[in-house]
Amino acid sequence: MARVPKVEPLGSPAGQAGGKAAAAKAAGGLDDRELVRRAQAEDQEAFEELIRRHQHRVFAVAGGILRRREDVEDIAQQVFVKAYFSLKRFDQRAAFSTWLYKITVNECWDMLRKKKVRPLVYESDLSEEQARQMTAVEEKGGGGPDISDRLEARQRVENLLEDLDERDRLMLILKEVEGFAVEEIAQIMDLNANTVKVRLFRARRRIIHKVRKRGE
Repeated sequence: MARVPKVEPLGSPAGQAGGKAAAAKAAGGLDDRELVRRAQAEDQEAFEELIRRHQHRVFAVAGGILRRREDVEDIAQQVFVKAYFSLKRFDQRAAFSTWLYKITVNECWDMLRKKKVRPLVYESDLSEEQARQMTAVEEKGGGGPDISDRLEARQRVENLLEDLDERDRLMLILKEVEGFAVEEIAQIMDLNANTVKVRLFRARRRIIHKVRKRGE
């Protein structure tokens, strides 16, 4: 691998259209596993296709933690540089996307630590029975609001999420906006799946309370 492809900022023509047509034609029909194998064998276009496929979600994951657009774009570039130089050690036991988004989360936490943001502390992992009880309460209450439906009013979403801590906000974005499964979120964030379920439940409840308080 001779050079690291540059990540296009969100909103740029290349970021939206999927990049160069020639590379897309050459690698666009391959699955991630084959693209990884080719990229590990020094295929530049394969790695560039992996970037095109996943950069939007990398921006979304980073945006769930960081507030400044400039920070998100810096982190996205760092993520792909790190992935580029670590790819040969990736053994594909996990999905490439999960591995990549885990790098994203770790890079974001590193940035926050360097800015001397106080680290957030989780409660102990919850048992299956505790998670089941919390889930049952949520289902009985009809569940939380559909966050993805609010994307048409992006600022409204930000207002709803701004009171959540970085990790809870990230979990909601991953689950409700980006469509990740609980198990995927657990892998990305190095958490027990039951803990993810309960923290999602609590975050939704806080949003419901905020919405009702505003009379929305």
